[in-house]
Amino acid sequence: MLTYDVIVIGAGHAGSEAALAAARLGCRTLALTIDLDRIALMPCNCSIGGPAKGHLVREIDALGGQMALTTDATYTHIRMLNTGKGPAVRALRAQADKKLYRLEMRRTLEAQPNLDLAQALVEELLIERTPSGRTRIAGVRTASGQEFLGRTVIVTTGTFLRGLIHIGETSFPAGRADEPPATVLSDSLLRAGFELGRLKTGTTARMDKRTIDFSRVQVQHSDPEPLAFSFMSLGRDLKSRPNGRDSAFRIPHSAFRSLLPCWLTYTNERTHEIIRANLARSAMYGGRIKGIGPRYCPSIEDKIVRFPDKARHQVFLEQEGWDTDSIYVQGMSTSMPEEVQRAFLATIPGLEEAEMLRPGYAIEYDFAPPTQLWPSLQTKLVEGLFFAGQINGTSGYEEAAAQGLMAGINAAMKVQGRPPCLVSRSSGYVGVLIDDLVTKGVLDPYRLLTSRAEHRLLLRHDNADLRLTPVGREVGLVDDERWAAFVRKRDWVDRELARLGDTYVKPSDRETLDELGIDSLPRPASLEELLRRPEMSYEAIARASGNGHLDPDAALQVELAVKYRGYIERQLVQVERQRRLENRGVPENMDFCAIKALSCEARDKLSRVRPLTLGQASRIPGVTPADIGILAVHLEHRARISGNLSGGRSVMCSKTVE
Repeated sequence: MLTYDVIVIGAGHAGSEAALAAARLGCRTLALTIDLDRIALMPCNCSIGGPAKGHLVREIDALGGQMALTTDATYTHIRMLNTGKGPAVRALRAQADKKLYRLEMRRTLEAQPNLDLAQALVEELLIERTPSGRTRIAGVRTASGQEFLGRTVIVTTGTFLRGLIHIGETSFPAGRADEPPATVLSDSLLRAGFELGRLKTGTTARMDKRTIDFSRVQVQHSDPEPLAFSFMSLGRDLKSRPNGRDSAFRIPHSAFRSLLPCWLTYTNERTHEIIRANLARSAMYGGRIKGIGPRYCPSIEDKIVRFPDKARHQVFLEQEGWDTDSIYVQGMSTSMPEEVQRAFLATIPGLEEAEMLRPGYAIEYDFAPPTQLWPSLQTKLVEGLFFAGQINGTSGYEEAAAQGLMAGINAAMKVQGRPPCLVSRSSGYVGVLIDDLVTKGVLDPYRLLTSRAEHRLLLRHDNADLRLTPVGREVGLVDDERWAAFVRKRDWVDRELARLGDTYVKPSDRETLDELGIDSLPRPASLEELLRRPEMSYEAIARASGNGHLDPDAALQVELAVKYRGYIERQLVQVERQRRLENRGVPENMDFCAIKALSCEARDKLSRVRPLTLGQASRIPGVTPADIGILAVHLEHRARISGNLSGGRSVMCSKTVE
């Protein structure tokens, strides 16, 4: 019987990152998936990134994950979004060649030492009791009866747990289109004592590109300058990347082609009339779906019902790859019958004569409410068992990949006897995502938004490496090449900021002032002071002061650090104030019900979530500031009695995580 350090169930975006992270950290790892040909499949849209989601991809890369590199190798379209807004909400969004993305990710998994791949349907978790009476994971059993023993197991089942597809009045079991569901594994989770719920998501119809009238839609091209998600891709010529498996980027041959456009069109009142007239035939509004759908990525039926005053909704036509005529109709997710889908799509400009290749559908599936997890993503009920991805109630490839990476890291940490790696809310969107899940839980499929981060000016997409690469290095996922590139950038930024503060321009320096477009100076001013002016750019300052080195990525850090210094310092003060609560640990065995001064709701919520710190406790819905004050007093009293002034245990694996 084979024994592994880490077993990963599923090989989607969460499973791929989890398996790679564990194997790269030296653990003998097994990834089990129903179909090896669908590793890292993009079953819904072909997009990676966007506000908050793009931040996550950058953070995955900074920590040593894979999604950014694979996206850079296979994207067909890329743009920087929100360029007219502040730096906190700017983010990359790309469209990838769906086929090439999964092939490149599979090739990466197959080439990874310490990692085995196998095609199997897992039906049962093997759980044993420890001498102390606690339960811990021992391995998994597949549908064929084969058992694999594992010291840790990561469940990344996506939408497969008792998955049920709905197209109008028609329903049938499936994990995704043309794939069987995992029906028995849910029973194993229930027997182990886990609470399960039902959620719903969906996808849109696919249209034949050859039948679309592109004269009636607006074209959108990629940004003209080279863009990339990975910090290892920045500064390299993405248009002339070498071919072959041994190249630095390991690029598939199709990545050399010109980038593809996408197109914008709109629904109209006729579209809305057809949808309203057929709402009863929608699986959602017809009452056939019991699961709760996504709030922030609603179906077209939901949009029409929830926003009746809107005369039209955006529809993006996105190409799913270089070698396919399949067009993804972004913004038109639906569970309507196929003939109704054909009817309302034919009302949209450009799609009047377009042929449908595949109808959209809704899918309903089991999830495990994530308050059953510790912040490491290990379950509270079974030691060594981790959950990541849509089983935790999230939506989106990026959220899944981020959870998979952290679950893979922490499973490896557990095997190696190292403390878990926990990213704080002030250090990354990864931390915001996981803290929201395990502290607040979910009522509908969770989507990460920039508005969920209280310190989002500190969590910009452009500085993810400065925030998290030291964490990835300490964990062991950041190799020497990436670390050397990071250190060069960090040191250059520090030196340049010091130079700007120490270099002064005098009122008599007429040549420099003319080059900067400044009429006069009342007194000598540092280059930093001049750069703070709204109309001044770092590029102009560097050129006028004779600094020939102008690395765009590092230069951006310098400019933002100077121009937003006051706002950044204000947020850092807020972070330090909150950190005092985060540093106050709460014992794992705390009996909240015994603290009678707490409200009944607080006792119940605290007992369910079992927060690790006062900071986490303060974010639990229903726990008031008064409850936190009472809990703090109780911890201080407990600490005095025990002589432990910290009041609890340390939960951060390293200072760099903060």
